Amino acid sequence: MKKLLMVAASAAFVMGTMSLAPMSAQAAAWGKCKGCHNFTEKNKVGPGLKGVVGRAAGSMEGFKYKPALAKGGWNWDEDHLRAWMCNSKKAIKEFSGDDHAKTKMPPQKICDAAKQDEVLAKLKSL
Repeated sequence: MKKLLMVAASAAFVMGTMSLAPMSAQAAAWGKCKGCHNFTEKNKVGPGLKGVVGRAAGSMEGFKYKPALAKGGWNWDEDHLRAWMCNSKKAIKEFSGDDHAKTKMPPQKICDAAKQDEVLAKLKSL
């Protein structure tokens, strides 16, 4: 009887853990952002992300941007954000038209469309 209870408890634990996997995987996509950004208007290491969708690049008050990003010239629409999430070092060169342009942000390598959709949904919800 004890053995049966142990097997049942183990199975319940495994099933419960498996049902949490999609939740933690989903959080991981935009969780990378939280290391350097707040999901508010407050700056952290990087600028606050509240209202970033549609915002002019390099325009967050109180944040010091590298020259290529400070000049901006584009808005953070879905296409720009997707390229940025995948490889910010490559994206800043493309967006600015300057092969020597730099950004403080390391490439996050969020290149999978489904994961990018999760991040964009989070950003739009702020």
